[in-house]
Amino acid sequence: MAACPATEPDYARVCSACGNEDVALTTQVDDPAGTIQTLIGNVEKVILGKRLEVRQAVIALIGDGHLLVEDVPGTGKTMLARALAISTGCRFSRIQFTPDLLPSDVTGVSIYNQKSGDFEFRPGPIEAEIVLADEINRATPKTQSALLEAMEERQVTVDGVSRLLPKPFMVMATQNPIEYEGTFPLPEAQLDRFLMRIHLGYPNLTDEVAVLEGQQGGHPIHDLQAVVTNETVRDLQAVVRGIWVDALIKQYIVQIASSTRGHDAVYLGASPRGSLALFRASQAHALLAGRDYVTPDDVKALAYSTLGHRIIISPSAQVRSVDARQVVEDVLEQIPVPGSRVGVS
Repeated sequence: MAACPATEPDYARVCSACGNEDVALTTQVDDPAGTIQTLIGNVEKVILGKRLEVRQAVIALIGDGHLLVEDVPGTGKTMLARALAISTGCRFSRIQFTPDLLPSDVTGVSIYNQKSGDFEFRPGPIEAEIVLADEINRATPKTQSALLEAMEERQVTVDGVSRLLPKPFMVMATQNPIEYEGTFPLPEAQLDRFLMRIHLGYPNLTDEVAVLEGQQGGHPIHDLQAVVTNETVRDLQAVVRGIWVDALIKQYIVQIASSTRGHDAVYLGASPRGSLALFRASQAHALLAGRDYVTPDDVKALAYSTLGHRIIISPSAQVRSVDARQVVEDVLEQIPVPGSRVGVS
């Protein structure tokens, strides 16, 4: 695919010798962007009027990350996870987090077999490709910590034996931000392991009427069919990693994350893992847009979703009603967008 560098966006990778694009992503998926759009459209058959949030959920999946969905009950958090699993043909598992849930209820347990005289491992619900951690903040910190190794290293260790989790692997956790009685706030180490956090919110009146009409004869989730396979998801994740990111864009991402740490309203800013999350999500956003390179607009579009939950506002700023979204917006306004890289290989 040839292109004139004079008409190409600033951040496309361009061959310095011939001036043509030097990007050729090899994948078994013929049309990655079209495949992703098909996946989004299929999920939207169940989740109505939430295209941006569905796009972000799919970005988290193809970005090989985990997703935290925070909203009040009844807004479709569980249905989003189920619809995404069905649409991708992935194995789905739901863990209902409660105060009496034990770590072994998540990771699995070894049981003694009297016939064989050996211990046999019984895998827990974490051994699925899309895992819904429902009301995750209702479990104790000890049980919440059972997810730390799984989310970061994609494995679980039981009785000293480490077992790899399937690929793709995604934890989609939900929590209610309103009702705090009997809940345990997620530790920062766990929040930091979520690639993105989204809020579904209430539908508008038109969409809510459509929800009523769509469920009059039954729930549309029961008629949903897979439009891609789990192998396709793995291929898309590989394509995302190959999306070109210019050196100036990488610096821009790091500057954004670093600036949250020095903001006067912030007690704790985004970690280096936050920089990597914004980097990976921007690659997925670019692929969704049909590009094989990242632009500053990709970074800006996902800055709050990837960094907002990693920022702790200082007590004095909380008194002034400052929140993480305002901090991210301030940072984006202060940091200049990087300049042109046309003609640089």
